[in-house]
Amino acid sequence: MKLLRYGKAGKERPGLLDADGKIRDLSEHVDDWNGAALSPKSLAKIAKLKAHKLPLVKGTPRLGSCVVRPGNFIAVGLNYADHAAETGAAIPKEPILFNKAPNCVIGPNDDVMLPKGSVKTDWEVELAIVIGTRASYVSQADALAHVAGFCICNDVSEREFQAERGGQWMKGKSAPTFGPLGPWLVTPDEIADVQKLDMWLDVNGASCQRGSTATMIFSVTELVSYISQFMTLDPGDIITTGTPPGVGLGMKPQKFLRAGDTLSLGIEGLGRQAQRVVAFEG
Repeated sequence: MKLLRYGKAGKERPGLLDADGKIRDLSEHVDDWNGAALSPKSLAKIAKLKAHKLPLVKGTPRLGSCVVRPGNFIAVGLNYADHAAETGAAIPKEPILFNKAPNCVIGPNDDVMLPKGSVKTDWEVELAIVIGTRASYVSQADALAHVAGFCICNDVSEREFQAERGGQWMKGKSAPTFGPLGPWLVTPDEIADVQKLDMWLDVNGASCQRGSTATMIFSVTELVSYISQFMTLDPGDIITTGTPPGVGLGMKPQKFLRAGDTLSLGIEGLGRQAQRVVAFEG
């Protein structure tokens, strides 16, 4: 299934994408895509519904993030061998973990706003994991049983804040709008091999990132199991798993986002996003 949220910001309704690419409303069956709604039991009930009999959503409404704002938004750094190489970093021996602020989450096609004082805002197309059942000290063999699905994340990053201002990476990862998620959550049964998905990102129509989840250093199952050794993962939590090469930081000369730029990105089987970069407001 492809599960989504549609409508004005703050007033999104749950839905799904049917076989014809049309949005169907699920408000009579689930309150929203969070918590218990993401459990295997809940998703099994939704899967049994006949999509063509659900209310059709007319027009082309705005898409919100495919899940409600998560309790935890966890990110993995330098998790692609080819991306580590372009930044000159060593291959990590264990996953590098940091947080993104949960309130940076926005819809897949909403504007990305440059933070105040930004000089090095960058892009990162990433595969994100959505947790479906509580995970604590889970084994790698059992990890996928705790996953509700996958989606695209643009891990927008301010590199000066991240690396030149001292402290944790989260400084450069958590500004408002720095977490576009969606367009939809795709359940695992629709993905033949999550470790063999092509991914891409263009800036102003020019190719920047081209890669595959095949070059991930730590796999989806390794990450869920590993992170669950240090914290409890709850339904609706997001783990964004790293990015392939082609980020602005790795270019020679380096290239960063400016107001008016456009971003388009996608992952095989998970859809695509499109964002416009705007100046700081406030």
